[in-house]
Amino acid sequence: MLDVNRIRADFPMFKNNPELIYFDNGATSFKPQSVIDAVTHYYTSETSNIHRGEYPLSAKVDSEYDRTRQTVARLIGCEAREVVFLAGASAALNQTAYGLGKSFLKAGDTILTTENEHASNLLPWFRLQSENQIKIEYLPVSKEGVCDAETFKKAMHPGVKAVVIAQVTNVLGSVQPIKEIAAIAHENGAVVVVDGAQSVPHMPVNVKDLDCDFLCFSSHKMCGPSGVGVMYGKYELLQKMEPMLLGGGSNARFQSCGTVQLKDTPEKFEAGTPPIEAVIGLNAAADYLMHIGMDEIHAYELHLRKRLVSELQKLNNIVVYNPDNASGIVTFNAKDVFAQDSASFLASRGIAVRSGNHCAKILHEIIGTDQTVRASMYFYNTEEEVDKLAAACADISVENAIGIFF
Repeated sequence: MLDVNRIRADFPMFKNNPELIYFDNGATSFKPQSVIDAVTHYYTSETSNIHRGEYPLSAKVDSEYDRTRQTVARLIGCEAREVVFLAGASAALNQTAYGLGKSFLKAGDTILTTENEHASNLLPWFRLQSENQIKIEYLPVSKEGVCDAETFKKAMHPGVKAVVIAQVTNVLGSVQPIKEIAAIAHENGAVVVVDGAQSVPHMPVNVKDLDCDFLCFSSHKMCGPSGVGVMYGKYELLQKMEPMLLGGGSNARFQSCGTVQLKDTPEKFEAGTPPIEAVIGLNAAADYLMHIGMDEIHAYELHLRKRLVSELQKLNNIVVYNPDNASGIVTFNAKDVFAQDSASFLASRGIAVRSGNHCAKILHEIIGTDQTVRASMYFYNTEEEVDKLAAACADISVENAIGIFF
């Protein structure tokens, strides 16, 4: 079991907000002091651009920037040259869709996905549906949003050229069998794009073992700074893909006639000055998580989830939508109470959760409601916090929820 009290001492947010109980980690995570120090050190002692200067300071920062690729590669089990830094998971997923649309997909090709997906993992494909005339089909899933391998195999057909799926979905916390899905997809000639925004921060992820073709995730959900995310892609596929953005840093040369020679992957995808301080902070965050251990983080979150679900299921006023999924996300509603009102009531008790549709606006077709309360846990949450959340949920009612506004 993790030494959570020691871990919490690494996070200034707990010291500065001693009464806050934070269960909105699916939206963003707190930052340990090591990440804050890395960003601050860049601003106070190393401010310079990368790939631009021959002076020692620029070379030093250039080296730190590139070292982050190596750190992230260790975290997810790939080559450093397969790590592309973009503005976030949304930018990474958009780049993946754009690149596949330009280089691989043609009119009439089918994309397989699920109704679980976050907007960032659906809307770029909706654009391809409109502009490139690709087709989108939805995989059958269980009531908790899981697509098992046998169901996936039945859904595959010769027209499917790409499978787009979150490893862990952001509302129900459904954990999809990516390794099995990838094997079946590859047998049928399709590529596999994985949204890892809710998996990479919380569990061991090895892209070579999964054999996915692309994996996209963001820094800010894994104790790193905002403004940077990662697009992993198999090198041979990235080399064939077109970048969505062009500019300084992405090209080797260009001529007045309009010809452009792009750099190799990953640089060709990173036009302009990147968020250097965020990338350096991401390096510190990935180091921090690996030091704790992704296996330990995942096991502890499952321990907390089991405790919370057990307590919530004892309550007559609470409906839990994903009691059996194996992630740190627990999604529920109080009977007859609007989700936002439930969240406001919990906020009045000092508990931060997320409410609404969570950017998964067609999920209601699976669970029958488009508004839920989401409690998303991380390795720095405690059993005591879980118990306080459950106790507060017991008090949610129409009268109590309305009462906080008057």
